[in-house]
Amino acid sequence: MTLQDARTTVLAERLTAVRQRIEAAAGTSTAPTLIVVTKFHPAADVVRLRSLGVADVGENRDQEAAAKAVEVADADLRWHFIGQLQSNKAKSVAAYAQSVHSIDRGSLVTALGKAVAIQQQATGRADLECFIQLDLSEAYPGLADAQIASHSGRGGVAPSDMARLADQIAATEGLILAGVMAVAPLGVAPEPAFCLLAETSAALIAQHPGARAISAGMSHDLEAAMAVGATHLRVGSDILGPRPAVL
Repeated sequence: MTLQDARTTVLAERLTAVRQRIEAAAGTSTAPTLIVVTKFHPAADVVRLRSLGVADVGENRDQEAAAKAVEVADADLRWHFIGQLQSNKAKSVAAYAQSVHSIDRGSLVTALGKAVAIQQQATGRADLECFIQLDLSEAYPGLADAQIASHSGRGGVAPSDMARLADQIAATEGLILAGVMAVAPLGVAPEPAFCLLAETSAALIAQHPGARAISAGMSHDLEAAMAVGATHLRVGSDILGPRPAVL
């Protein structure tokens, strides 16, 4: 199924603008993977994006993502789960996701390991790529308590707690320790957070050389994330626009 209409034209223009920003920031370096975040937007937009060459999409709610994966039914499209994930949703996510960018506790690792094992026996699916989500609030010692609380609500572990979680992922059959993920706190410059993210990534690579991925950077701060070596960007609003009104 393909859709070529006015909406496709708008998406094409926005996608081109974002790709140009990425190319400009990358210079002669390899450009990071662009994950287009399609949350709150219909499956038809995913189909439109596929026609424009998008290979990676991100979702942060399992119920929405699972339904879209069935509706789009494209074996070559890579689904990235980027939101906070309840352990009881692991079985569902393991059925469609290539990666989970929001690993923040051991119980979730255990649940995903079991769910992936079942899927591999049933369908032969590939191993699940896992990113450890980091809370980078400590990069801002002067950040107001209210801002810290708001950022902490996004999930993530402190950098000091990363090693134990990384070891658990690496030891779980069916899971691949891909690297780290983070969201810079709102309302402040992202550079301190991304510098801490890069330092934490380096510490992870020292113990797990294959875990080199850094998932960071969104519509408003992708250049800052790329400056510290982001390998995956998660861009939504600058491509899809504001979320549709809920009727």
